[in-house]
Amino acid sequence: MLKFIVRRVLLMIPTLFIISALVYFIIDLPPGDCVTSQIDELLARGDPDALTRADELRSLYGLDQPLWQRYFEWVGGIFRWDFGLSCQDTVPVSELIGERMALTLIMETTTIAFIWIVSFVIGVYAATHQYRMGDYIASFIGFIGLSVPNFLLALVLLYVGKVYFGLSIGGLMDPEYIDKPFSWGKFVSVAEHLVIPVIVIGMSGTAGMIRRLRANLLDELQKQYVVTGRAKGLPPMRLLIKYPLRHALNPFVADIGGLLPDVISGSVIVSVVLSLPTTGPMLLGALKTQDVNLAATFLLFVAVLTVIGMLISDLALAALDPRIRFGATSEK
Repeated sequence: MLKFIVRRVLLMIPTLFIISALVYFIIDLPPGDCVTSQIDELLARGDPDALTRADELRSLYGLDQPLWQRYFEWVGGIFRWDFGLSCQDTVPVSELIGERMALTLIMETTTIAFIWIVSFVIGVYAATHQYRMGDYIASFIGFIGLSVPNFLLALVLLYVGKVYFGLSIGGLMDPEYIDKPFSWGKFVSVAEHLVIPVIVIGMSGTAGMIRRLRANLLDELQKQYVVTGRAKGLPPMRLLIKYPLRHALNPFVADIGGLLPDVISGSVIVSVVLSLPTTGPMLLGALKTQDVNLAATFLLFVAVLTVIGMLISDLALAALDPRIRFGATSEK
């Protein structure tokens, strides 16, 4: 197991290096750069020094250097927690992403916990109560979650909360706690405002998890070893937990790696709709303005979470299913 972990960690290094190069070069592919929109705005205002400032800004952001040189400077700065300057505010990227990254991690971690807990409970209940009212309700939730886009659900909840309950759902905390140091009141405010975003972002992931877990568990419950266990008089709960549930959880656990990027990508538009001060709106703005340093840093962060999630998924699968052996070779 230790050899497998070391091998996977060593494999992460070239993987992340290739991902970072692809992300950086692809963002820079469209014509123009992050200075272009700023200069167009100055020209629209009638600034006579706009073209002169363009050369100054490109020199400030390093855009007068070759692309490969800018990339290696950005990659080298990662190890010093220096991601270069952001074109949006002319400040270091590390200062821009600090608080937003923390809020994003809190929201995404809560969303993933919500997806896992809710889908596990509902999926197991639906599979063990097939064709009953609870199973039909779970199937209905699954269809709604898969068919309704997250941003549309966010708009509906905004309208219902404002019109019928007088609630201000937007934002991630009450206005009086913005730019204030962390306190118990701020924590409670963030927790209250997290409820709606977590439900909206996690709805589709929860629906998919419920359907997969239900289908896998139903398949396991119909196998011969379960029939034999029932015939021998094993208690239903013990029989369920010891074998069928463990086998049915394999795809459930394997989805950890894919769940992280799905949640983060799904939260971008929802964050814009709900006015959440997370990395989503900033990433969207960075991509629109070709702020390469800022956008590439965010996307590299998502890639890091993905490869870590895949490693956690593989380790959890090994602990869950003894049939899985790393590095095993078939003998003939």
